[in-house]
Amino acid sequence: MTRLHGNAMRLTILIGDNDTWHHKPLCTEIVHRAHKAGLAGASVFHGVEGFGASSLIHTARLLSMNENLPVAVTVVDHEERIRAFLPQLDELVTEGLVTLDEVEVIRYVGRGHHS
Repeated sequence: MTRLHGNAMRLTILIGDNDTWHHKPLCTEIVHRAHKAGLAGASVFHGVEGFGASSLIHTARLLSMNENLPVAVTVVDHEERIRAFLPQLDELVTEGLVTLDEVEVIRYVGRGHHS
């Protein structure tokens, strides 16, 4: 199990729900690659409304013709491990936003691991 406490980095990738990589959801590919890279954790959050560089508003509201809803993939680990993962995103993310934030990890415990 990866030990994670104190200073860390949060990687956030903002993409569209319809974005794909080799006919499967891009968010799934990012999470699987983060897992394969041994990063501490990754989560996918689906948004209900948003816009990005295209300035098109994407919404889940009834009667909306555009259903490409926003998706955020968040990965947290030590800075050097996150930065080592970034080249994979250059290959995967052709449209979207990638950000890095310094964070402080207060608690990181998996199921069955109580401290």
